Amino acid sequence: MMFKKSAIGLFAGLISGMFGAGGGLVLLSIFVHILKLEEKEARATTIASILPMATVTGIFYSSNNLIEWNLAIKCAIGGIIGAIIGTRLLKLLSNTVLRGLFVVFLVYISFKFIMG
Repeated sequence: MMFKKSAIGLFAGLISGMFGAGGGLVLLSIFVHILKLEEKEARATTIASILPMATVTGIFYSSNNLIEWNLAIKCAIGGIIGAIIGTRLLKLLSNTVLRGLFVVFLVYISFKFIMG
């Protein structure tokens, strides 16, 4: 079972490293649909799993001078505030509402990618 979980992490890390994001989408889906975690537990576990992946990816991107630091810092500040609000909302919203909001988000992002 440990190999399976490490393989899931490897796959998510590849997605995160190649696309700069997406590892969380992969992990969340796998945690809920394959490993059968409860929705809120899956979301929290996804965030805990992403932190080391994002740190390592950021180090490699930084070593190649690919980060626009002014933009990254400003987004990080907003992201911290958003994370605080989001974790509080996570406690209040039902799994059904969370799933619905996530689907709306994915459809919107998919549409934006397709339309360019």
